[in-house]
Amino acid sequence: MSSHGNSNSANDPRQPSAAKPFVAQMVSPQDLPVDYSGFIAVIFGVAGVMFRYKLSSWLAIIFCAQSLANMRNIETDLKQISMAMMFAIMGLATNYFGPARPGTK
Repeated sequence: MSSHGNSNSANDPRQPSAAKPFVAQMVSPQDLPVDYSGFIAVIFGVAGVMFRYKLSSWLAIIFCAQSLANMRNIETDLKQISMAMMFAIMGLATNYFGPARPGTK
């Protein structure tokens, strides 16, 4: 016998009249969790510019894209993402178009 039959509906303890739709609580911008991918993007971007690591600049761009996709607060997150993207682009530009690093061929 199937447990989904009409005979079990009389014994169903759920009350559809008491069901309420879920409403998410409003959270202030100061209480939002830290955007770790944006912070990591800034760190990799700065490392890419200062130490001239290509991999670090590429990782900064990847983390910028992730942070942009998961952005919660438009004002503060957009400033952080734009700063990280500028560091990543400057790092890539200096790595690919600038003079070679000393000690590398």
